[in-house]
Amino acid sequence: MGDDDDQEEDDGELFRHAMRGVQPLKRPPRVPPEKRTPRARARFARAERAAVLQESLTGGADLYEVQPGDELLFRRAGVPEMVLRRLRRGTYRVESEIDLHGLTVSEATAQLNHFLREARTHRLRCVRVIHGKGLRSGTRGPVLKNTVNALLRRSDPVLAFASARPVGGGTGATLVLLARA
Repeated sequence: MGDDDDQEEDDGELFRHAMRGVQPLKRPPRVPPEKRTPRARARFARAERAAVLQESLTGGADLYEVQPGDELLFRRAGVPEMVLRRLRRGTYRVESEIDLHGLTVSEATAQLNHFLREARTHRLRCVRVIHGKGLRSGTRGPVLKNTVNALLRRSDPVLAFASARPVGGGTGATLVLLARA
């Protein structure tokens, strides 16, 4: 044990003796933060985070309420319960429809807004929006279905909406009852 301690002291003394007179190298100037190369980021992850932030800022907090098999149901205040029941049963004749499958959220939002404006212009009463069930959306849940849910709730001409009956698309389509223009 004593030989090891003597050896460590000798090594320390030898190192100090060898380093006598050594001057540290001058450091190159540091690169300011704005001149550094930005670190690599996943392009789609950043875009997805930005989309989630945008949705939360634009009142889309209710976007992620439904799951793939959930039924959509909504009626505006003042609309009788009987109207919603008749809509759910498929009593109203569907006068037009739009299929949003395969679109991005921004594309679907733009097309659905345009479709609703056109439906009002042509004085349509009941329309079908096909958004899919969201079974292939993975962990994000039914993205288009939730987008349609939020947009229809915020759209003033929409009196009520409900998921279609199984023969009309089931929970992958929504029947929308519009106010008369």
